[in-house]
Amino acid sequence: MTLRIRWLGRLPYREAWDLQRALHEGRVEGRTGDDYLLLLEHPPTYTIGRFGRGENLLVSRDELAALGAEVLQVDRGGDITFHGPGQLVGYPIVSLGARPDVRGHVGRIQRTIVAALADLGVDAWEDEQYPGVWTDLGKVAAVGVRAARRVTTHGFAVNCSTDLAWFRKMLPCGIPDRPVTSLSELLGRRVPVEDLARALIPRFAEVFEAGDPEIQLAAFTRGTASAEDVDFEVDRLVAGGTFSPEERRSLPITVRGRLPGEPPKPEWMKVKADMGAGYRSLKKLMRGLDLHTVCEEAGCPNIYECWQSGTATFMLLGDVCTRACSFCDVTTGRPGEVDPDEPARVADAVAGMGISHAVLTSVNRDDLPDGGAAVFADSIREIRRRKPGCDVEVLVPDFKGDLEALETVMAAEPEVLNHNTETVLRLQREIRTSASYGRSLALLARARWMFPSGSVKSGLIVGMGERTQEILGALADLRAVGVDIVTIGQYLRPTLRHRPIDRYVTPEEFGDYRRYGTSIGIRHVESGPLVRSSYHAKDAAAAALGA
Repeated sequence: MTLRIRWLGRLPYREAWDLQRALHEGRVEGRTGDDYLLLLEHPPTYTIGRFGRGENLLVSRDELAALGAEVLQVDRGGDITFHGPGQLVGYPIVSLGARPDVRGHVGRIQRTIVAALADLGVDAWEDEQYPGVWTDLGKVAAVGVRAARRVTTHGFAVNCSTDLAWFRKMLPCGIPDRPVTSLSELLGRRVPVEDLARALIPRFAEVFEAGDPEIQLAAFTRGTASAEDVDFEVDRLVAGGTFSPEERRSLPITVRGRLPGEPPKPEWMKVKADMGAGYRSLKKLMRGLDLHTVCEEAGCPNIYECWQSGTATFMLLGDVCTRACSFCDVTTGRPGEVDPDEPARVADAVAGMGISHAVLTSVNRDDLPDGGAAVFADSIREIRRRKPGCDVEVLVPDFKGDLEALETVMAAEPEVLNHNTETVLRLQREIRTSASYGRSLALLARARWMFPSGSVKSGLIVGMGERTQEILGALADLRAVGVDIVTIGQYLRPTLRHRPIDRYVTPEEFGDYRRYGTSIGIRHVESGPLVRSSYHAKDAAAAALGA
């Protein structure tokens, strides 16, 4: 058993809650044999536990909504509490063993926090009467858990630099005579959540007897290999992200087409251009119907092979993206209007090509209220109308975590829902503009719950600076939340303005990834230097169903 520690940055409460549920389900159902500790921050959120009393919220929900806070009834123990910026939240999803002891689990959490606070110079203690962690100035950490089928969810929230005014809008934990405090108030200086996380991770591993935990940290960390050396840097995840600017303006100096430090392209990465009759016919069809393909827009190295065989991935919603991810060649800017006839034209192309497995993707459209979800759904239905029996695979953006947008797509029942994680947790912020690892995992889990008979798929790109162990950890995370198919391919820099290639991963290493993924239960892993999200999509879907 491995303890997998994931620092996820800031994540809305509902998405984190669904991610907990997915990991809990994976632990209970045997998709993973590992425990997890999720560390994160939330936007302002009040949660009321199973036995909480609504009257302990002292202001109206409308007033809180005007302040940007939401109120949720949740399935943990305890009464009412607050989660918000400046607060380190931890969710241990751990097995309690054959003889579960929930009180003992709460005690271990409290001892972990007390030990971490001592490392920061704060004298804190447990209280036999009330859960949580206490100090001379009041309660500094709330604890509330749930245990179902011998596996825990929920956990703790420690006030680091939290604005304590939020707590005056409720009766914290339903206790009228106990004040709330923060580490910043106790120490007389601002205490970032990263400071506490640095102290807490090794203490958690020690108290929970984790041995040598596997740690992956969010994009705003410099990474670490051990629990004793967690080096954080402060870099907040910015909300929104619509119309992200491209920063790729000046051309760097190259030597033989390579950026400084880039390795030479190996023989196994060279692709032969085959512009035969099949390729020319498909290109003519796409231009005649005024359609875009990700094959062209993203510079896919497999375009000749796929087009020659009569397969293509249709790109909906235009060819201009509202995000500027550092690995992607799709144009960034302000997109045009949505074309209401596009779904019908895509269906015409699918019928004209006579294909039996259609793949649809899109640019990010953060400018649209539903992120373009309705166009995906309409396209699926049009394809089914024009080409009955054709399977449809959709590669969707994250819709900024919008649950209703995902429900719109899944209501059309695509055979495969694909959403790419793209890279390891540590590199997310550098590589994926306005996206997050936790959000992607939650989306994949939600899609599986919405349409259980379909397949869920994700993809990773390697050669961007990740470590081998981080790829294995990402595969374990994808398996834990129920992903059926994973693609892994080599990063190829589209232009001189894009992220440099860190290394070319060998075919042998790709084979290792494939074997590891299948060994932990992923139904199909397509792993190779030229693999992309839609490469051999039909075969991968069939293999996953037959696994």
